[in-house]
Amino acid sequence: MNKLKTLVLFALLAFSLPAGAQKIAHINFDSLVSVMPETKTATEVAQSYLKGLQDEIIAMQNELETKYKKYMEDEPNLSELVKKSQMESLQQLQARIQDFQQQAAEDYKRKQEELTRPIFEKAKKAVDAVAKEMGYKYVLDTSPSNNTVLYFDGSDDIFIAVKKKLESMPAAVIPGAQSTQPKPGAPAPKPAAPAQTPPKKTN
Repeated sequence: MNKLKTLVLFALLAFSLPAGAQKIAHINFDSLVSVMPETKTATEVAQSYLKGLQDEIIAMQNELETKYKKYMEDEPNLSELVKKSQMESLQQLQARIQDFQQQAAEDYKRKQEELTRPIFEKAKKAVDAVAKEMGYKYVLDTSPSNNTVLYFDGSDDIFIAVKKKLESMPAAVIPGAQSTQPKPGAPAPKPAAPAQTPPKKTN
């Protein structure tokens, strides 16, 4: 509902302006970000971070399996009190694994946001710069994930202009990445595949 109100207000504003003042452009912001070299760097850092979380989960699961196997081997010779104590210990370890998996998913999401923030900020600055240079009053985002445009026939696509602007800007600083980012003007790599999501919780 809020998005529809925004579109209606924007349409009313656009049509209320003099014909010469309606300089409107559009850009697929998601596509712009995907071709930035920093996106590949951020993806690699995120995958490395995710692997560390996954390795910890695997280590905890291996510990649980080892302890459970030993319990099953020793169980015939254990007293009821020891059985109860060891079973409670196994259940606590299982609960810790599930809790860690949930926290790991949240931690990974925060890490992704931390890594992508400087990339989006740089892309936004490039859009702002091109809009000012070319005299646009409005720039609409046509990304599928954030599409707020129902009709944009007649507006100018500034994707190429902004991409060129990005190439002249310093590389965005990606937290945890090595200083091997491409220099301004270097060819942009192909869009990187999305990073894996953390493993689902086990029962």
